[in-house]
Amino acid sequence: MGIEAALPVDSILTTQLHRVMNWARRSSVWPMPFATACCGIELMATACSRFDLARFGAEVMRFSPRQSDLLIVAGRVSIKTLPVLQRIYQQMAEPKWVISMGACASTGGVFDTYAVVQGVDQYIPVDVYVPGCPPRPEMLIEGIMAIQRIIDEDKIPRDPDGMRMPLNIAVEPNYRPRPQPMPVRIGSLAGR
Repeated sequence: MGIEAALPVDSILTTQLHRVMNWARRSSVWPMPFATACCGIELMATACSRFDLARFGAEVMRFSPRQSDLLIVAGRVSIKTLPVLQRIYQQMAEPKWVISMGACASTGGVFDTYAVVQGVDQYIPVDVYVPGCPPRPEMLIEGIMAIQRIIDEDKIPRDPDGMRMPLNIAVEPNYRPRPQPMPVRIGSLAGR
């Protein structure tokens, strides 16, 4: 059926322990969604059959911070919900990862008000920024794959005290918008 059929009965497979541990970590990233706005709909779409996040080992959405290692902040974060987000981040087990999904989570988006946090990276360390308003599910999958590559290569940056530093990866858009079906005109239609 699988690798067992390809290997002889009494075969030995050797590898390094840290490679096996990194492979297991990479293949079982458990995200915790912190969805507060329209980006949450795109986050839900990644688990659907069309995009199928399960192919990458990240389909087990956990709603308990103690059972997850990837925090996906999708949408705007208000000042009142910020302490909740920080507590969720503190309760997650190490090594933990954070994705800032969408313009609102990354920069506050169009909500330049006193009640909305202008970027969650001011309060928790962000590893991957997924741009868009809202970003497509493929972009979120690309962000998760970026974290998986770092885990697999064992390139986790640490400061001199041994604490893990944020990765600060920005995902590039992987699509082009279609041209408008009609030319866009600026001005009034009365002048025709």
